[in-house]
Amino acid sequence: MLFNTPTVWAPCGAHLLLRDARGWLQPTDDYWRLWLQRPELELVETSCAVERGWHEALMDAPTLSVSAMALERIDDDDARANYRLFLAFRDAVICAGSLEAAYAGFFKAGAIPVPPLFLDLMVQAIVCHLLQDEPDAWQWRAAEMLFRRQRVSVQEGRVLSGDSEVLDLTHETGGLGSVGRLLLQGGASLPAVQMEVLSEDSALRYQHGLAGAGRFNFLLDLTHEIQRELPHGLTLTMTRAQSGLKALAQVLEKWVRHFLGVGVQIQAESRVEDPSWRWHLGLDVEATRLLNDLYTGQDVAPERQQRLISLFRLRFEDPTQMRADVQGKPVYLGLAMTVDGLLKLKPQNLLLNLPLAQAM
Repeated sequence: MLFNTPTVWAPCGAHLLLRDARGWLQPTDDYWRLWLQRPELELVETSCAVERGWHEALMDAPTLSVSAMALERIDDDDARANYRLFLAFRDAVICAGSLEAAYAGFFKAGAIPVPPLFLDLMVQAIVCHLLQDEPDAWQWRAAEMLFRRQRVSVQEGRVLSGDSEVLDLTHETGGLGSVGRLLLQGGASLPAVQMEVLSEDSALRYQHGLAGAGRFNFLLDLTHEIQRELPHGLTLTMTRAQSGLKALAQVLEKWVRHFLGVGVQIQAESRVEDPSWRWHLGLDVEATRLLNDLYTGQDVAPERQQRLISLFRLRFEDPTQMRADVQGKPVYLGLAMTVDGLLKLKPQNLLLNLPLAQAM
């Protein structure tokens, strides 16, 4: 069953973007109006007359030019700062011509001029379009990892990834929101809340929840494989039929092709035994540090190695699109969690650090 793309992740504004000839996303006026309705910019009871005037003017003409001097007249310091950030972001995207060009440009410049929230909302809108015709619920759930911080845990031999914000809030309130928080403050004990693991049985519920408040409420199984002990000391190893790692690899393949115009194949690996290992990159900060240390022969403590969730092998479909000195060689990717079990995937690393023959 296909996902109803206009309603999936609607708060990121994916449905308010247009595709150019390259397939990259251009903002409409309604896209910028959606930003003006976010909590950081929407009017409140204490908003001053100047802020109300600019908000009304921008809702009417979202690309209206606003001078820095004009913003200085807004009374509230936070509101003034939020408008500066929004307008700088808006102007950068308009100047770049698309969300993708602006996103890549931010990282090429080195100093990121926009808050992480803005980057995450850009990524969310981009991957929403990448998956527009994708019926696989596992790819949609894996795509959340590109813009939502995850909390990873090992339960009964399974590696499970859940949305960090949702999990933390659930544990704080017992899944009862503000009511649960009040009960806890009053000394009441709340029952443990179990988030559902995405499975064949729950895929339809996940799909329906994407458009509402429960859109990030499912766990993704990142276990490599299942092992079962058989009689006579035999062990049966089976690849998971629905693999979160496989789904993540498929999403990353789409991401690379969309931005870089090169076809790659990415496959999850439980280990790497390659004496001619030539190129690697981490998909997050922890994995980058870990792979760098392993590559240079540093001693890595066992407990730190255990935080490596998975390795991936990336191959270019056309080796001539790689740098000559590594042409035809695999690129190894790593995915790891922090000592606290947190994972923040950085999809920009695939745009910045692949060994391309021609820079993007």
